[in-house]
Amino acid sequence: MSSPTTSGTASATEIAAGTSAGTSAKTSPGTGPGTSAPGTPPSPLRVGLVGYGLAGSAFHAPLIRATPGLELTAVVTSRPVPDDVVRVSSPDELWATGVDLAVVATPNRTHVPIATAALEAGVNVVVDKPLAATAAEAAALIGRARRAGLLLSVFQNRRWDGDFLTLSDLVASGKLGRVHRFESRFERWRPRLSGSWRESGDPADAGGLLNDLGSHLVDQALTLFGPARSVYAEVSALRTGATTDDDTFVALRHADGTHSHLWMSVLAEQPGPRFRVLGDGGSWLSAGLDSQEASLRAGGGPADPGFGANEPGSLNGKEYPTRAGSYVEFYEGIARALREGGPNPVDPADAVAMLKVLEAARLSAAEQRVVDLGE
Repeated sequence: MSSPTTSGTASATEIAAGTSAGTSAKTSPGTGPGTSAPGTPPSPLRVGLVGYGLAGSAFHAPLIRATPGLELTAVVTSRPVPDDVVRVSSPDELWATGVDLAVVATPNRTHVPIATAALEAGVNVVVDKPLAATAAEAAALIGRARRAGLLLSVFQNRRWDGDFLTLSDLVASGKLGRVHRFESRFERWRPRLSGSWRESGDPADAGGLLNDLGSHLVDQALTLFGPARSVYAEVSALRTGATTDDDTFVALRHADGTHSHLWMSVLAEQPGPRFRVLGDGGSWLSAGLDSQEASLRAGGGPADPGFGANEPGSLNGKEYPTRAGSYVEFYEGIARALREGGPNPVDPADAVAMLKVLEAARLSAAEQRVVDLGE
């Protein structure tokens, strides 16, 4: 079992050709981006953001701006941006500003081409989840980053949800004993289509709940319990006019014997508990959602008093405190990786493992069978 920032996924380094592509940036400590003359404080790493919709404006921008050592200098968008940020109209213009890091927060189908362009321009890259529409595309992108000696990371922010951090501590401490069942849900009530690209049935758009919420649920399961050996799924498009999944269940059997049951739905007017975890030494239950998303959507940020605070859960039927969530730790890890050669906070090889599970889930649902992922 592994920490929230290091996946237990098998063969991650193999996918990255032995160097865990993007685990460290192209420069060594003391010579990396933002390095200043000896004896002077290092200048901030210049960050460019591609996309300024919900993900860019409400999540990435405030987290970048709250991270010591990072400076948001430019945004590719047609929308208004803060006065201290340059607005540019294309990724090529962004590379020309001399950014050290590009953050891709655009619709899913554009993740790979924009990240590829950044790497070809010699720019380190963070890509919002999912890294790509397919595991093969993600693996190819990792290869590009490795050959270029650049950092490539994936914004799997839910690894820093307070409830997930709490669960990670409980599993690592042995307080639950050997976990045999992990139940995890993201359930919402959105009974009508919105017209968003996320509801597109075109596979190139990488829409649907498996790609959206499933990227988080599967990533968390693999991070906690290691690689999946088999996958079973029920994938449904239930809303009138829906062309991609909006109510989905995925069951994983992990190599360590743990069974993960994962639910995602926009047709759950009364959602189930966020987590229920059963072990031979106890159980843990967490009902509500981590508070960070709601705070960020409302214009808040990590510097606000109480940001990330969460309601307690239940350990063996008794109230148990939930850790504060801390999405900013992802970008703190990015800054250390670029400036000091520290570990990548999210190894992109984990995204390949996650996408292989999503692909197996679609195959399982289509053929109504359990899909074996091999030993």
